[in-house]
Amino acid sequence: MHRLGRWGLAAATAGLIAAGGAGAQEVKELRIGYQPSPIQDASVAMFETWGAKNGVKITKVPNSYGVYVEKMTASLTSNSDQYDVIWHNDDLGQLWAHLLEPTDDIKSLQYAEKWGMAPVVFANAQGQNTVVPMGQTFSMLFYRSDLVPANAVPKTLAALVEDSKKLQAANKVKFGYVGGMSMNNSWFSYFWSMWGNNCDVLMPFYERDNKVLAANGWKSSMDQPCMKETVEYWWDAINTHKISPRGMPAYDRNESNAVFMAGDAAFTVADTLWWATFNDPAKSKIAGKVAAAPFPLGPNRKDPFAWDDIWGWAIPKSITAERKKVAKQMLDAMMMDEEGQVKLWKATGAPPPNVSFWPKIAAQDPFFGVVKAAALDSPFKVRGAYYFAQWPAVHKAFNNTVTKAITGKREDIAKVLAEGAPLVSKAAQ
Repeated sequence: MHRLGRWGLAAATAGLIAAGGAGAQEVKELRIGYQPSPIQDASVAMFETWGAKNGVKITKVPNSYGVYVEKMTASLTSNSDQYDVIWHNDDLGQLWAHLLEPTDDIKSLQYAEKWGMAPVVFANAQGQNTVVPMGQTFSMLFYRSDLVPANAVPKTLAALVEDSKKLQAANKVKFGYVGGMSMNNSWFSYFWSMWGNNCDVLMPFYERDNKVLAANGWKSSMDQPCMKETVEYWWDAINTHKISPRGMPAYDRNESNAVFMAGDAAFTVADTLWWATFNDPAKSKIAGKVAAAPFPLGPNRKDPFAWDDIWGWAIPKSITAERKKVAKQMLDAMMMDEEGQVKLWKATGAPPPNVSFWPKIAAQDPFFGVVKAAALDSPFKVRGAYYFAQWPAVHKAFNNTVTKAITGKREDIAKVLAEGAPLVSKAAQ
């Protein structure tokens, strides 16, 4: 049925392009605003393939990760026509939804994974979808398979500390664990360990319905015991057990990935889209010596968990109707590009956006089976962000607070978190 559906949609897409030939002829260029990374580069490559076939120049406009949100928000709110398609992450869904073109009329979205496309994430106030996925993004625990047997991967946070110390004592690695901690990198340290110990940024834990969060006063969990446990865990990892680098509170994902790929750490948490880079001999000293596993859990949680979100593309409302039409044609074609999506998987390790391609990939690549079992098919999922316009401000208030706590005295952690609790709640309001 999926195969017949793909052929049917491919024909429909071809017809759409043919029928819209005049529009495609008038629109000779599409400008893509994005942040260079393995998954985005692979997705843009599909745009370029489509553009070459249809006489449309694809102009890439890269933006650095650190300024992307501010720069793109300024462009969207000023009704600029600077970009025709932009990278649209799940944690930006409600920040920009009212400024983006609805995409429900792109028929190939029927093959997108439903969890990632849920209305709570990307829908505008009218309930219309505003995104086209480029792929699934989530993290896993990566480890040195030459140092840690698959049947001995730490399953608890405590075991992660002890196993790290043993490997360091044996002079196998400089550090046990390395992961990003700076603003916009909380997922690779605070967030995964927090979720793995039955904790979250706001209360109730794991809730993403804005009406429920509002009814509870956007209550922060910064002053809760589980948050104190999370921060104390990382304070001890850096200062007491010394399994993590002293400067890790300032690390972003690129810095922590570099330490891991240099062979200096046994464990890290990273998005699966870095799988190919970790195993690239030209970039990584540990290529061929990397494996992945589910997250270690804290004492307050017994069930394994995963987070599973999508990165996507969006179309600004402010561009012309002709450019919107051609942009949708391109995104529709990308969703049906099986060859390009298989290349995306091989180049990154991120499951591609069309779920009907997944069985074939799984049959060819055992790592897809690992990813599927640990994350895609997990019965216990948490969404990796919140979905209201103030979320970036909440995240900043959270990260400022935990950074202050982890870089200060251990005995001051509870006080710092209590002082930060109202700031996080206020940011949400």
